[in-house]
Amino acid sequence: MKYQEKIMMNNGKEALIRNGEGSDGQEVFDVFNRTHEETDYLLTYPDENAFDAQEEAAFLEKKTDSPDEIELVAVVDGKIAGTAGIEAVGKKDKIRHRAEFGICILKEYWGLGLGKALTKACIRCAKEAGYAQLELDVVAENERAIAMYRNLGFVEFGRNPRGFKSRITGYQELVCMLLEL
Repeated sequence: MKYQEKIMMNNGKEALIRNGEGSDGQEVFDVFNRTHEETDYLLTYPDENAFDAQEEAAFLEKKTDSPDEIELVAVVDGKIAGTAGIEAVGKKDKIRHRAEFGICILKEYWGLGLGKALTKACIRCAKEAGYAQLELDVVAENERAIAMYRNLGFVEFGRNPRGFKSRITGYQELVCMLLEL
């Protein structure tokens, strides 16, 4: 699946949202690790990263070649500021209509509209891929993200009070959200 769009951020700077490419492997790997150090709201810790830079490059190429999954990067001033993607929940008939959404943005770019732009791009890609539903889990304390998702049409369909077990704060409640496409 291919995607490319220029957007204007809240600070007046331009950002390019595009497919991650194999040549982005090292930088995406580094951004993943930095973003996962900067917040306790993401699924994993940097030491749990399952990929190295070469595997990240192969993952990005696979997503670019996929008809129904994608991994996007947001590029600001020639640097990757964040990533977002959609992935099939599964390929079996009863669940192939569902996709999962994930996103991470470097802290220095929070509040500039990148999260919203990346989320909107993933929504468009999920529709194009033929999914009927886009899903995500978000830590209940992450009120800014929840407000953004609601603003984009996501609705809460449940909560998991012990969804994450943080190394820092203990259990974190997850809000399960979905968007009907």
